[in-house]
Amino acid sequence: MKKVEEWLGGAVVRYRWLVIIGCFMLAGLAASGIGRLEFVNDSRTFFSDENPQLKALEALENTYTKYDNLIFVFQPATASVFTKDTLTAVYELTQEAWKIPYSSRVDSLTNYQYTRAVGDDLLVDDLVVDPALLTAADIARIKDIALNDVLLKDYIVSADGRVTGINVNTIKPGRHNNEASEMAEYARKLGRQIELKHPGLKIYITGGVMVDNAFGEASKRDLSTLIPCMFLVLLAVMAVALRSLQGTLVTCVVIVFSMLSGLGVAGWLGFDLSPASANAPVIILTLAVADSIHILVAMFQQMRAGLGKYEAIAESLRVNLTPVFVTSLTTAIGFLTMNFSDAPPFRDLGNIVFMGIFAAFIYSVLLLPAMMAVLPVRVKKCSKQVNRYELFADFIIAHRKRVFWSMLMLVLAFSSGVFRIDLDDTFVEYFDHSYDFRIASDFSETNLTGLNIIDFDLASGEEGGVNNPEYLQTLEAFAIWFRSQDLVRHVYSITDIYKKLNKSMHGDDEAWYILPTERELAAQYLLLYEMSLPFGLDLNDRINVDKSASRMTVNLAGISSKQLRSLEEKGRQWLRLNAPKSMFTHGSGLSMVFAHISERNINSMLMASVLALVLISLVLILVLRNLKLGLVSLFPNLFPAFMAFGFWGYAVGEVGLSVSVMIAMTLGIVVDDTVHFLSKYQRARREHNLKSSEAVRYAFKSVGSAIMVTTVILTIGFSVLSMSGFQINSHMGAMTAITIVFAILLDFFFLPTLLMQLEEK
Repeated sequence: MKKVEEWLGGAVVRYRWLVIIGCFMLAGLAASGIGRLEFVNDSRTFFSDENPQLKALEALENTYTKYDNLIFVFQPATASVFTKDTLTAVYELTQEAWKIPYSSRVDSLTNYQYTRAVGDDLLVDDLVVDPALLTAADIARIKDIALNDVLLKDYIVSADGRVTGINVNTIKPGRHNNEASEMAEYARKLGRQIELKHPGLKIYITGGVMVDNAFGEASKRDLSTLIPCMFLVLLAVMAVALRSLQGTLVTCVVIVFSMLSGLGVAGWLGFDLSPASANAPVIILTLAVADSIHILVAMFQQMRAGLGKYEAIAESLRVNLTPVFVTSLTTAIGFLTMNFSDAPPFRDLGNIVFMGIFAAFIYSVLLLPAMMAVLPVRVKKCSKQVNRYELFADFIIAHRKRVFWSMLMLVLAFSSGVFRIDLDDTFVEYFDHSYDFRIASDFSETNLTGLNIIDFDLASGEEGGVNNPEYLQTLEAFAIWFRSQDLVRHVYSITDIYKKLNKSMHGDDEAWYILPTERELAAQYLLLYEMSLPFGLDLNDRINVDKSASRMTVNLAGISSKQLRSLEEKGRQWLRLNAPKSMFTHGSGLSMVFAHISERNINSMLMASVLALVLISLVLILVLRNLKLGLVSLFPNLFPAFMAFGFWGYAVGEVGLSVSVMIAMTLGIVVDDTVHFLSKYQRARREHNLKSSEAVRYAFKSVGSAIMVTTVILTIGFSVLSMSGFQINSHMGAMTAITIVFAILLDFFFLPTLLMQLEEK
C-alpha cells in the first residue's frame, strides 16, 4: 500500500485529463442503469422467502382466499348511517366497487345476505334491495337487524350506528408492480364521486391495498423531497467548511456521481426500490462527502504550509489514501452485513450503499484530485497557523485522567438505558399523518374496525368435519373466548352462520339461535345456504373445499406488535388446553408476519453485528499493524451504538423494525473518524518519533478539522433522513445521527485519553 501511496498522487496529477474523462465515462455507463429501477408497492417485500410466518400465511391463502382488501369507511353528516341518503350512497358504491381492478368480492350493509324463513323455505337476499323504495319502517327494520347481527356489528357497521364500511377483497394477478397504485387511484376516484353526489358525506379509504400503495408513495416521496433537501444542506455546509468554491464544486460532482453510480449499478443488477432501500441515495450522498473532505482539508493545509498545488495534491493522497481506503472498506463491511437481515429491503439498502461507497472511493482518490489539479486553486500561505484543535488537544492532555473517567461514566450512564428498551412497534404508525392512509386507518380503528387481524385455520380432522356438532361447539367456545379479550373488535366464525340458519329454519325464533345438535341437519343447512348465495359472496373464504376446516378471523384495533404476539400465543394456549389436537394451529395473517419481523430481524442482525465487529477489527489490526491499537479502536466504535440505544431507551423506549439494523450499519460509519485519528496518531509516533501526548496533539492538528466537518455533515445528513414521514426511515435516520454524535464525543474525549493512559504505561 505504501508504494501505491507514493505513486498515485503524482500519476493522477500527470494524467489528470485522462482520469477525468475516464471517470465521467464510468459514471455515465453506471448511471444509465437507473432507468431499470422500479418501485415496489407491496408490504410483503419486507419478508424473506424463508420467513416461517409468511409461509404459514401463504398456506392459509392457498387454502381459502388471499385477504388483500380495500375498506371504504362512511362518515355521514348526520349522527346515523341509517338514513335514506346514506344507505343510497352505500348501495351505489357497493355496485361500483365490483368494477375496481382485480376486485373479487364486495361486502357491505346493503348487500349483506340476510336470511329469513317463509314457510318451509329459506330465503337469502340483500338487506337493502332498492334504496329508492325504502320507507321509514324499512329503515328502522334494517337498523334493528344490522345492530343486532354479530357478523355486521363492529365490522360493517359501528355499534352506535354512526359509521359503516364497505370491504372490497381483491386478488392481484402480480403482472406488474403498479397494481396496488392502480387500485388505490381507482378507489380514491370512486370515493370522490360518491362524496360529490352526496354532500356532507366523508369517505375514508384504508385496507391492505392502501398499505401497499402507501409503501410505494413513501419511496417516491422520500426520493423527491429528501434528496434535494440533503443536497442543499451538504452544499451549504461544504461551502462554509471548505471556503473554496472549487473544492465545493468538485465535492458535489463526486457525491452526485457516487449516488448515480450506486443506483445505476443496482438497476443493472435488477434491484427494485422499496421504502427502506430508497434511503440509499440520501445515505450515499452523506457518506460520499467524508472522503473528499479529508483529502481537500489535507491538501489546503499543505498549500498553506508552502507546497505548490500539485505537490499538495500528491502529499494529501499519500497521507490519506490508506485511511480513506480503510474507512471505505469498514463502512462497506457494515452495510454488507445487512445481508443477514431477515427483511430483503434492508439487504438491498446495504448492497446499494456498498456500491455507492465503492464508487465514492474511486471518485474521491481519482476524479477529485484530477479536477483540483485542473481548476485554479489559490490558498494563502501561512507559516504560523493558529489551530484551535491544538488548543483543544492541550486541554485534553492536561486533564486526561479527569476526562477519561468522566467519559467512562457518561458511557455507562447512557448505556444503562438499553435495559429500558422494549421490542415493539405498531404497523399502522409506520406512516405519519401526512399520509391519507394513516388518517383513514386511525379513523377506522377508532370508529369501526382495525387493520390488524389474526387468522386461524382450524381443522376438524375429517372430511365434512365442519358440520360435526362437537367441532362447532369447540369453535364457538374459541370465538367467545376471543371476544372477551381486550382490543378485540370483531370475531368472524362460521358458527354465527350456523346459528343464524338454525334460527331462520325455526321461524326466526330467537330461542333457536343456537348451534345445530345433529351433523346431518347442520350439513343440510349449510348446503341450502350456499345454494342461495349469489356469485362472489360464497363461503370459499371461510370453509375449505372438502369442508374439513374453517377459517376464523379475529379483528383487532389499537394493538401493538408485542400485544399481537402475546394475544396469538394466548389463543394457541387456549387451543392446546381446550381443543382436540386436530384443531391446534398458529395464528396467521399479514399482521402476524409484521408482528414477528422486528424480533426475527434483531436476532439475525445480532449475528451480523458480531461479524461486522470481527471483520472491522481484523482490518484495523492489519492496516495499523498494531494489535494494541486495533483492540483500542473497538471501544470508541462499539460504545456509540450502546449509548445511542440507551438514549433511545430513555427517550422512546421502543425498538422496532427500523432500529434493528442499527448496530451493524453504524459500526461501519463511526469507525471512519477513529481510523483517521489513529492513522495520524500512528504516523506521528512512527515518522516523527513523538511521544503519546504529542502524537495526540499532532492527530488533532492534522485531522481534527476534517473529522468535525464530516461529523457535522453526517449528522445533518441523517437528520434530514429523520424528517421522512415513513417511520422506518425516520427512526433509522434519527438513531444514526445520535450514534454519530456520541461517536465524535468518544473520538475527541475518550480515544485520546485512552491512548495516553495505555501508551504512557
